[in-house]
Amino acid sequence: MLKYIAKRVLLMIPVILGVSFIVFLIMSFTPGDPARLILGQGASFEEVANLREAMGLNDNILVRYFRYVKDAVFKFDLGNSYSTKLPVTIELFERFPSTLKLAFGSTLLMIFIGVPVGIISAVKQYSLIDRISLVTALLLTSMPAFWLGLMLILFFSLRLGWLPATGVDTIVHFILPCTTLAAAMMASLIRMTRSNMLEVIRQDYIRTARAKGAKEMTVIYKHALRNALLPVITIIGLNFGGLLGGTMIIESVFAMPGLGTLTINAIRMKDTPTVMASVLFVAIFAGIINLIVDILYVYVDPRIKSQYSKS
Repeated sequence: MLKYIAKRVLLMIPVILGVSFIVFLIMSFTPGDPARLILGQGASFEEVANLREAMGLNDNILVRYFRYVKDAVFKFDLGNSYSTKLPVTIELFERFPSTLKLAFGSTLLMIFIGVPVGIISAVKQYSLIDRISLVTALLLTSMPAFWLGLMLILFFSLRLGWLPATGVDTIVHFILPCTTLAAAMMASLIRMTRSNMLEVIRQDYIRTARAKGAKEMTVIYKHALRNALLPVITIIGLNFGGLLGGTMIIESVFAMPGLGTLTINAIRMKDTPTVMASVLFVAIFAGIINLIVDILYVYVDPRIKSQYSKS
């Protein structure tokens, strides 16, 4: 098992390098001059040229990329922001907690509602509960996240005054954005859990457990659910990793100072160090989450653990 974890960690290195190189290329070829953005439109041509030379922007793109990688790996220096002049790591660690809370809260809401509803829909197939859950999942999937967020703000914040529309000060401020993010993912999780449970409960060993007199709750939660959880865990891990880098729209709707808004503003300002640091941070975190998901497979399904032991 330790060899497998070490192998996966090593495989993350070329993935992260590939992601960083693609982002560096995109930021290098997009229109705009960072030196001009830093000095302003009133700066002279000589001042811009001197700043470009001091920043190394006149060097070859490969030279600049390898210089960036060398500083990041050996000096743990991801550069300074072009707009604030501060180290980008400071801004990342200031913004990331809000994004992490938003992603974590949305994932918990998705799990606590999506998985039980999916199980009930499978056990009570073609019942009224099953039909209502499927229709609700279809509606949630078809709703754009920004539209749902705006509707929640209009109803719960402006009309009823129950919940705040902006801010990240308390846990109450995360209720509306977490609900907005969890809605579409919850719908896919309900359908995934339902389909997997339906496939599992028709297996021979489930009928055997029932024939032996096992309680229905034991059959569902001990035998069926454990074998149906692998695809569900995959969906949860992918959604959580995607939330860390895909909350830009929701953070903008609810005016949350998170990693998404930081990245969007940095792209507009052609702030390459901030964009690079944000993407690398999310890529590393997503790789760690995928590794954790793979490790969870071992504890959920003993067959996978036996395969690791044999290998």
